[in-house]
Amino acid sequence: MQVMISAVRATETLLRSFFAEIYRRMAFAVQIHMEHWNILLDIAVALLAGLAMSRAAKLVGFPAVTGYLVAGILIGPYVLGRLGFTGLGFLSHDHVMSYSIISETALGFIAFTIGNEFRLSDLKKIGKQAVVLSIFEAVVATVAVDAALLIVWLIVGEEVLPLSAVITLGAIASATAPAATLMVVRQYKAKGPVTQMLLPVVALDDAVGLVIFALSFGAAKSMTSEVDPLLIIVEPLIEIVLSLTVGAALGFVFAYAERFFHSRSKRLAVSVTFVILTIAVSMLKFKIGNVNIGFSNLLTCMMLGTVFCNVCDFSAELMERVDRWTAPLFVLFFVLSGAELQLDVFLNVTILLIGLVYIASRCIGKHFGTYAGAVIMKCDPKIKKYMGITMFPQAGVALGMSLTALTVFPEKEGLLIRNIVLFGVLIYELVGPMLTKQALLKAGEIEPEKRVSARDNKETNK
Repeated sequence: MQVMISAVRATETLLRSFFAEIYRRMAFAVQIHMEHWNILLDIAVALLAGLAMSRAAKLVGFPAVTGYLVAGILIGPYVLGRLGFTGLGFLSHDHVMSYSIISETALGFIAFTIGNEFRLSDLKKIGKQAVVLSIFEAVVATVAVDAALLIVWLIVGEEVLPLSAVITLGAIASATAPAATLMVVRQYKAKGPVTQMLLPVVALDDAVGLVIFALSFGAAKSMTSEVDPLLIIVEPLIEIVLSLTVGAALGFVFAYAERFFHSRSKRLAVSVTFVILTIAVSMLKFKIGNVNIGFSNLLTCMMLGTVFCNVCDFSAELMERVDRWTAPLFVLFFVLSGAELQLDVFLNVTILLIGLVYIASRCIGKHFGTYAGAVIMKCDPKIKKYMGITMFPQAGVALGMSLTALTVFPEKEGLLIRNIVLFGVLIYELVGPMLTKQALLKAGEIEPEKRVSARDNKETNK
């Protein structure tokens, strides 16, 4: 009898352990599936919010990209995210940043699209002008911000605004974001001398900005610590050369690979594959001795598109298909960009005041720098008058530069630079697309809204 009781208890213990293990594994499986569910729900909510706000933006005459950014703010950590409900919005900044791979991919496709504007036939006409305008608008913006913040530094002192921060912010001011500009040009199908010059200048700005940042940041860093200034200058130059070289090499392989496929779907698949491959390669970072080696996502993908459009005789047809494929990706990118904006910078009065000086002086520098370059190169009068306004948007490259400053400078100084740039990006991203639209509208390169609506309705009725 005792043996039977022991056997029953042993069996009971064994069954409990068995079912407990099954429950544990089921719970783990459910948890994994819930994580996947949350990711897909976040993406769906972001897309729905972006599309809904783009309709609202259209009602008040704003570009769709502004609606996407506002949608991101609404579902971001400072509005709906504060409620703490998973699936209703992004709960924290880290939550938003967990989708950074989407932003990197979208930027790669944006750069690839801009690279396709660098056709040799067009570059023979505007190549020199684009290079000179890029240098002038970047350099004059840097000088303008340095001069304005230097006056602030003389007033408030080194304790509030260190001189090294002044020099660094001036360098960061040179960067211009291509994404918002491209979206406005696409949405309104802008055509004309300003648009033709705009995209190459915005693309070249990335390379010019990296060189200016290398020089200024090296000088600023030498004020706070012992560094090898030659190394600080050499690393960005290596990054530019390697990015352009790798992008060009992949562009030739890309154009060659397309010839093995003839159906539209497969050629589109090859195009997407090579852009994603280039983005992956551009993420590589390694060290040779004391030199840090890296690549610029924008420059590498831009060169991929440039070589491809000049080597492949059916590139224009392929780009139309790629543009359709990337439409949802770009919506998601801008919604995430809006959610990433940190609104708590408004709580610091010092950041607000210095930020306003930074924003105003950078806009003045961009406008008059572009104007000066256009006058010297004898560009179209519309370029002289309106193009400077289209150079205001600022985002990814500037944020990357500020992050570099945050990791190198002392905490207080690094945070000051980072927050001022964040404040600037917030204003530029919300106001910049609308200003770009107005500039292109006044230049006569965008059809008025009523005429566009009438044309669309006519095409629909057909």
